[in-house]
Amino acid sequence: LVNSQMLFLFAFQTGHTTGPSLNNDKLYKFAYSAEVYVNRVKASLQKSAGYRISSGVDVNLLWRNPDNDDDQLIKITITDVQIENVNERPAAKNIFEGKSTEKIIRKEYLEALQRPIVLELVRGKVKTFYSYENEPGFTQNIKRGLASLFQLQLHSGSSREVDISGKCNTTYHVRQDQVTKIKDLDSCEIEKKGFTSHNRIVDVNTKATSSSIYVLEDSFIKSIKAEENFAFVLNYRRKTGVKIVSKQRLELKSIQAGLGLIAAKQVASVIKTLDPNYVAVPLEAEPVKSECKKCPSLSEHWQSIREHMHPDKLSKPEAAKSFLSFIQNMRKATKEEILKIIKSENKEFLPQMVDAITSAQTPESLEAILEFLDFKDASTFILQERFLYACGFASHPSEALLKSLTEKFKGDVAKEEIRETLVIIMGALIRKLCDKGGCKLPAVVEAKRLILNRLEKAKKDDNVRMYLLALKNAVLPEAIPVLLKYAESGEGPISSLAATVLQRYNPSFVTKEVKETMNRIYHQTRKVHEKTVRTTAAAILLNSNPSYMEVKNILLSIGELPMEMNKYMLSMIQDILHFEMPASKIIRQVLKDMRTHNYDRFSKMGSSSAYTGYVIRGPDVSSTYSLDILYSGSGILRRSNMNIHVFDRNAELHAIQVVIEAQGLESIIAATPDEGEENLDSFAGMSPILFDIQLRPVTFFQGYGDLMSKMLSATGDPMNVVKGLILVTDFLQEIQLQSGPTASAEFLGGLAIDISGGMEFSLWYQESKTNVKNRIAAFISGNAEVDSFFLKTGIETTLEGETALDFISTVQFSQYPFLVCMQMDRVDSPFRAHMTKYESLPSGRRYTARSGKTAALAGNEFPLHQENSNMCKKVFGAKSDSASSWF
Repeated sequence: LVNSQMLFLFAFQTGHTTGPSLNNDKLYKFAYSAEVYVNRVKASLQKSAGYRISSGVDVNLLWRNPDNDDDQLIKITITDVQIENVNERPAAKNIFEGKSTEKIIRKEYLEALQRPIVLELVRGKVKTFYSYENEPGFTQNIKRGLASLFQLQLHSGSSREVDISGKCNTTYHVRQDQVTKIKDLDSCEIEKKGFTSHNRIVDVNTKATSSSIYVLEDSFIKSIKAEENFAFVLNYRRKTGVKIVSKQRLELKSIQAGLGLIAAKQVASVIKTLDPNYVAVPLEAEPVKSECKKCPSLSEHWQSIREHMHPDKLSKPEAAKSFLSFIQNMRKATKEEILKIIKSENKEFLPQMVDAITSAQTPESLEAILEFLDFKDASTFILQERFLYACGFASHPSEALLKSLTEKFKGDVAKEEIRETLVIIMGALIRKLCDKGGCKLPAVVEAKRLILNRLEKAKKDDNVRMYLLALKNAVLPEAIPVLLKYAESGEGPISSLAATVLQRYNPSFVTKEVKETMNRIYHQTRKVHEKTVRTTAAAILLNSNPSYMEVKNILLSIGELPMEMNKYMLSMIQDILHFEMPASKIIRQVLKDMRTHNYDRFSKMGSSSAYTGYVIRGPDVSSTYSLDILYSGSGILRRSNMNIHVFDRNAELHAIQVVIEAQGLESIIAATPDEGEENLDSFAGMSPILFDIQLRPVTFFQGYGDLMSKMLSATGDPMNVVKGLILVTDFLQEIQLQSGPTASAEFLGGLAIDISGGMEFSLWYQESKTNVKNRIAAFISGNAEVDSFFLKTGIETTLEGETALDFISTVQFSQYPFLVCMQMDRVDSPFRAHMTKYESLPSGRRYTARSGKTAALAGNEFPLHQENSNMCKKVFGAKSDSASSWF
């Protein structure tokens, strides 16, 4: 110990040997091993799949710079290579059983691996890495991994170092004869593929660490223990996670007599004397990927999954699973291969194929789908819409995609609905690109300018509505002034839509000017507004750090509003208090004043309501549902709003919103419209948001004539709003292991989704009913694989399930207050989880271990407020009474 300390002290005092230093005429013989483990995140290494490469390593000094002792050339030779299981396993489960190293790796690769490399070390850092030019990439990388271990500094501190992992921030901690090297893998600059999902909730959390412990003796390495850990977990289900662990060990076994130094003044002379075929190659790893020899072609893959992609089977997890596997294959395909299969398929399968091609998000898939679709042809309306929705849900959209949609929008479009969908989805892409720091990209700047300029110039309500919906997705700060103008000065539905666009902004954007406008709208200080606009304005105020006076004025208004609006606002306040929303604290302060908190104000009759509850409260994420319904004074629905939000401590996802709006229906029952709603045309429609993306609204009927014809011909079947396959989780990260192999982690989550809604009237029974049906099947897969060229080892973990969620609102308006029953039901939901660990050789020999479990989430009716439960008893009691007395 004293000798070691004196050596370090001498190194610092003289300025020499600030890195490891070899003795002349000596051969250092090491034992080396590189291990790889893959498993679930919390599982033990002893149960992992993986392998171990072990060998001897001979190291000797070739040359030392006569003018600088810290400049050395060392030769490193790998010998006696062995490959085995990383954990003990019976012979029947050992894929290496009976196979020599030469057979596993192949003779030419083994010979390449055992050819020596030369390092020039200057002050302990690798200045130059010498090897052979045409060396196979995977053997070269194994040597790079070994060479990187010899990079070391003997004083504490941090620096940027280049090794096999790229250029990385590296920190050294020196304590006597032990050095700890910590590499920040997130800082490494190296070429690698990868992408993440747009929203953190559906993305993957990653953690990567690298540390090496050196023990020194006589100024050189006695042993090294290096370890890298990579962990990947789904944010919304942390039990679903995979890890890759890479370990390297180098231990000095003996020091023997070796060859003498080569006499020369320059490094180049030494290298030429040693072997003129040596060349300087980068120490950073080179990309290596083994080719799949038995993988099916794109058309073969499609044929194998085709039956699961039939429209009638889209509510099953197998459809989502097939969709994801097809995307994976599509990402390797050429434009010509994609066009070949899509042009040969029949109509009923084409929409599902369009979902997958668009979701692949490669330049080749985009070129293929744009060439296939003709926006001038109205007959392919369904395919165009599915393409656009898949663009909106894109996990990592490109600037090229937005540019393509902008060009299509400027060109000829046969169907007005597609033109509207185009600009709505352009808004979604603007926001996603801006969120990734791309707000100043030329295509984004052009699309923003187009939407804002055309909104300013729009004369027709349909055009204004279209651009407002685009802004509802784009959520542009610069659009707030024009949104305020339309919210306050617009007529009817336009004003209501502009207010809902403002509702999408983060409270930090709700400035003093926005609040002043919302107060004027709610309190009608300049003009009379519809209830839908006023209640939205109130919601914006209450969700944006409201002041004491703002809350007080809203509470004082209750009792002076139209009857159903009174009840709705009261219910909204109670929901904020019940659910402990941010505004609850200031509301409680205001309610201490008896002028605002009195029986008269808080006992208003009516059927409108607002309620929020939990779908699930979990350790990883929680989910809430909210249902609010606003009626006109005559008992006819004005707006029903169902929302599902998913959130964790740092992020939130607006998973589903289905808004059903109706207006101008009082004439059906000869009722009087509410104030400000006397001149509204008869209308009913549905507006959906899915995974934070506003989709094109659907119209049930427009105008009195259309209403009557649809009432007379109604079948009671709901109208489809969204149907298709959606890529939700899309994560890929390629990893360069320090020991040489490449690895990858990939998570994909897909949904097969069917959302429909309907609105029925019965003049005979004086009853109306709205029904929103949500059918969802999900499949999620998480994979980690290490590709060592001669061997693949990995783990795949999958989850699948299906569920249905129905929201039904029944209104009987034969009396006042009319009877309203809201129901939100979930059916029994089966759930399955599977895990597969494997090791496989190119010859086809394979080891596989599988496990799995199944469970079921019991169906239930979500609880709403007690008043609703009492009302439902009356509604269904009245129905049974009328049924029994019909004859």
